[in-house]
Amino acid sequence: MTTSPLGGAGVPAATRSAHSRLAAVRAKLDLPLVRRAAGLLDGRHRSIFSGHGQDFDEMALYVPGDDVGDIDWKASASTGHPVIRRFQRESNLAMVLAVDTGRNMAALAPDGGTKADIARFVSDVIGYLARGRGDLLALVAGDSERVVQIPARGGTEHMEMLLRRIDTMFSLDAPTSNITHVLDRVLTWFTRRSLVVVITDEVRPPLESEQTIKRLRTRHELMVIQIADALPTAFGDEAVEDVDAPLGIPEFLRARSDMATEARDAVARRRSDVAAMLRRYGVQTVTVESEVDAVDRLMDLLRRSRRAGR
Repeated sequence: MTTSPLGGAGVPAATRSAHSRLAAVRAKLDLPLVRRAAGLLDGRHRSIFSGHGQDFDEMALYVPGDDVGDIDWKASASTGHPVIRRFQRESNLAMVLAVDTGRNMAALAPDGGTKADIARFVSDVIGYLARGRGDLLALVAGDSERVVQIPARGGTEHMEMLLRRIDTMFSLDAPTSNITHVLDRVLTWFTRRSLVVVITDEVRPPLESEQTIKRLRTRHELMVIQIADALPTAFGDEAVEDVDAPLGIPEFLRARSDMATEARDAVARRRSDVAAMLRRYGVQTVTVESEVDAVDRLMDLLRRSRRAGR
């Protein structure tokens, strides 16, 4: 259930659009963290394009910080020192942000902010990393009635425009969520093998998306970032309604401990079902509960995705 206090008019307008989104992200991230994240994308990049233009460059002695996965063990044994194989860096990695902008994203996250705010921040971080690496970034965003697509390009101006476009689509008045609609557009629009980063609700993509997920995984690398919902029992005596299908939830029901337990169990079951479906196709996923933990969760997702691709 997606929930929001009554009177909380959903997601504010794009008040930050006049400012540099990428500069704001840079101010929040320290340089070592950015370098680690970029390095993890490099590793993800190699697995995506393995056998497609990865030109050998040179052998070099291993130094701390190098990827141990690049060690050539046969050459290391013959020289008596760890040796790595270096390849020419493949530039212009194609990345696709597939963003759920349905009404459910106007609901509250566990930290008390909206899920849309967290989705914005995650999108900003990905845009910042892509810009810094010189990668190309595309956007497919939408809901049950709308789909917006922006072709893959690089550069600061393009990234800023793309991130502002996401901002304009988040609203409590938006149509209901349909991430399958968004993923179907990715499937038909992108022919070049790309890294597709899906940002959606904690219990999506739904099980009905299984065939779309299966087809996407045959063509692209896929990662899913799920934004957690606040439970309807977490608001005390505040009036609460369901965002997807506006319906008031009486306080006397929310105050019952058995109702709170049932709500937690229902969410856990839905999460488990979706997670099992994604695992069947080797899709790495992570759940984000706040902006504070967003970067750590993203780093964890990149690490696991990199290991799975070897």
